[in-house]
Amino acid sequence: MGSGCCFRSPCNSRMVSSPVIVRAQAILQKEMVREVLAELISTYVMMVFGLGSVAHMVLGGNLGSYLGVNLGFGFGVTMGVNIAGKISGAHMNAAVTFTNCALGCMPWKKFPVYVLGQFLGSFLAAATIYGLFYTAILDYSGGQLTVTGPTATANIFATYLPDHMTLWRGFLDEVLLTGLLQLCLFAITDPRNNPAQQGTQAVVIGLLVVTIGVSLGMNSGYAINPSRDLPPRFFTFIAGWGVQVFRWDHLLGLHWLHHSTGAPDIGEPHGV
Repeated sequence: MGSGCCFRSPCNSRMVSSPVIVRAQAILQKEMVREVLAELISTYVMMVFGLGSVAHMVLGGNLGSYLGVNLGFGFGVTMGVNIAGKISGAHMNAAVTFTNCALGCMPWKKFPVYVLGQFLGSFLAAATIYGLFYTAILDYSGGQLTVTGPTATANIFATYLPDHMTLWRGFLDEVLLTGLLQLCLFAITDPRNNPAQQGTQAVVIGLLVVTIGVSLGMNSGYAINPSRDLPPRFFTFIAGWGVQVFRWDHLLGLHWLHHSTGAPDIGEPHGV
């Protein structure tokens, strides 16, 4: 018997790429396409970990906690930065993107592209968590998808104000927290300052999110990010929670207006 000389290694065969693959590769080489995909994937990862930790707190009893939520979002941010930091900067936050455009760090034409990726990633993350915890949600709520009350489950996906907070106090709370977030982000990443050491930025930024949550998060849920709250809220609207997530008579209990239509955008340049 021979030593295998009659066999041809598949590695020596020339691979012929189909026109579809060639076209896809050409599209993926475009900078803006890579950036929107980076924002989509990094935001998706951040939100899956974050919303999953909230689901454990709401549905799991002793399996979840407020500290667990902070850690889930914080290290979700860390993973997102590791995924997209060298491609898009891993904003994962429309307010961060707005601030970078306002300060001239990136062109305004990229603003809608980044936000599109963030919103899609956040929406898909909400859909993922809904699918993973669907039976637990129905069991906890008795089959009723409610926004308020003792078995409310909409708060798994979006942030809501507690009874002691008013609309304007929630708005000002988000202005301050988002300003602090952006101020610290610049301190961590600005090479002209005293930035975190190369390779540690992702962990430090994740710890920053955890710190904001454990020290200042109880009033408004510290969404500090339109991309974190709006897409999941819209998902709950179409998934069965209904129009109550946007109803006027629930404004004092809703958090979406406090940051999704301007508060973070005001807070971030203020923090700078």
